[in-house]
Parts: sequence; structure tokens; C-alpha cells
Amino acid sequence: MSTASITLPPSGAATRATPRVWRAGLAASATWLALAALTALWPNKEIGFSDWAYTHEFAILCAVLAAALLALALAGEHGGRLQRALRPAGPWLVAAPALLGVWQTVTAKLGLLPPPFFAPPQSLLEVYLDDSARLATSVLHSLRLLLNGIAIGAVVGFITGVWIGWSRAAGYWVHPLLRFLGPVPASALLPLAFFFAPSSYSAAVFLIALATFFPVAVLTWSGVAGVSKSYYDVARTLGASPWFLVLRVAIPAALPQVFVGLFMGLGAAFSVLITAEMMGVKAGLGWYLQWAQGWAAYANMYGALLVMAALCSGMITLLFAVRDRLLSWQKGTVQW
Repeated sequence: MSTASITLPPSGAATRATPRVWRAGLAASATWLALAALTALWPNKEIGFSDWAYTHEFAILCAVLAAALLALALAGEHGGRLQRALRPAGPWLVAAPALLGVWQTVTAKLGLLPPPFFAPPQSLLEVYLDDSARLATSVLHSLRLLLNGIAIGAVVGFITGVWIGWSRAAGYWVHPLLRFLGPVPASALLPLAFFFAPSSYSAAVFLIALATFFPVAVLTWSGVAGVSKSYYDVARTLGASPWFLVLRVAIPAALPQVFVGLFMGLGAAFSVLITAEMMGVKAGLGWYLQWAQGWAAYANMYGALLVMAALCSGMITLLFAVRDRLLSWQKGTVQW
């Protein structure tokens, strides 16, 4: 019979976990530092009107980001929540400065893309610093318009979808109209909305609500109509009323489809936003884009597009969080 030998640490020796270095963070720090050096040390190509503003400020910002990432990378397991949150984005933190470096090279350094149609990354910094007040006002106006239009379209579409999916009479009379008129682009109704609406703002809200209404109504109807009849039979056996069947059986079972419609409606609302803000509004991201194009301020246009993309991504993330919270009880039956 053999006995296994156990090696004990020397007396008084403390066992300490060696913190692991975040390698992706080191690579990201080096890439951001290279972008800072590229921006600061390589002179900009001479252009006709003036040099690009905020070039040195952009280089300093890149260097600060490189230093922050280096500190997080060397902190290892002591990096805290910030490092744990950034770890999944490590490859993007490397790719982002590499892409910005290519952008910087072909615009400000070599001039391969003609200004002012193509501006370097520091031009966006100039937009966000010098025109922040106007851009912030436009974001607030667009956000107000989007929230009102999406809320109205989602509520009306949800009620319509439940009605069509539950009632045979509504399915017979309303469903064909929905399939016939729903695919019509909301922007095609711009003249009618502008004529019948009491104000340009209400007409813009109507267009966004109409763009949101169709996908929400169709997916809600599909979800309600697809509920298994056995659920209704069990509920009726227990004495459930028709209202109970709708509120406690049909709607909860259809919620995954409803959220798919909401995601599609949100994308449709953003696609209609620029058209909706063509109707006499005095502020908004759509108005800002038209103003920038009219003055050939293409850097402002690109800055507004990035803000719009960030706003859309933020609202989608918020909608995902709401969906996960409401459908947490369905994790075993719904594909996530």
C-alpha cells in the first residue's frame, strides 16, 4: 500500500495570489499611445483654408486613454469593476485606435480624402467642444419627439395586435387593412401628415408613431394568435374569465414577440426621425443634419450621426434590460 506524500509550504511563508496582467489592456494602451504619437509628431498636410483644429488636444486625449488603460492592465485582479467591465471589450479597445489611425493618416496626414467632405477624428472633437450647446439642444428635442412617437405607436400597436389576435371579428375586418396599409412607408405620408396635423410637431410625432405601430401590431398579433390552446383550456377548467385569459394567459405568452416588435419599431422610428424633423421643427438631430449639410459643415454632420447612433444603441440597451427584467420568469422556455 503506497502513501501519497504531501509537500507543505515552508513555515512562515505566506501564499499570495499573483495578480494576472490584462494583456489586451496592454495592447490597447500601446495602440492608443501609437495613435497619440502619430497625431502629435506627424505634421498635418497643408490644406487650403486652415490647419485642423484640436490636433494636439486629440493627441493628449489619446495619451491619457493610453495611460489609463496601462494602469488598469497592470492592476491585474485589483482593477475592480471598471476592468471587469472593459475586459470583454478588449479587442475593440485595440481595434478602435487602429481604425482611428488609418482615418487620421488618409485625411489629416496624407490628404488622400479631400476636405471638407472628409475630416480627421479631431474635427469631431472640435464639434463636440465648440458646438456642444446646439448639439445638446438638438438631442433633447429629438429624444422628446422619439419618446412621444414611440410611446403612442407602441401602445396603439400593442392594443391593436391583442385585439386582432384575440377577436375573430377584428381578425376578419382589421387584419386585411393592417396588411394592406402597414407596409406603406411612413415617410410617404409626409404631405398628408403635414396637411391634417394641427402643428409640425404633432405631424412629426404622428409619422414616428406610425413607423412604430406596424411592427408592434403585427408581432403582437402573431404572438397572441400563436398561444397554445391548451393554456386556455387549463385556465377555463379553473374557472378563468375571458378578461383573465387575455391579461394573464395571452399577453404574457406573447411578450417575447411583443418585444421583437418593439425592437423593430425602435429601428423604424430612428429611420423616420430625419424625415419627421423636416417639417418645420427648429431643433433636433434631423434638423441639425440638414443645417450641417446646408453649410457644408460635414464634420458637424458626422458628429451628429455618431450621436444618433449612440442614442439608438442606448435605447436598444435599455429595452433589452426591460425585456430581461419582465421575461425573467420565462428563461427556461424562451430562447435568449
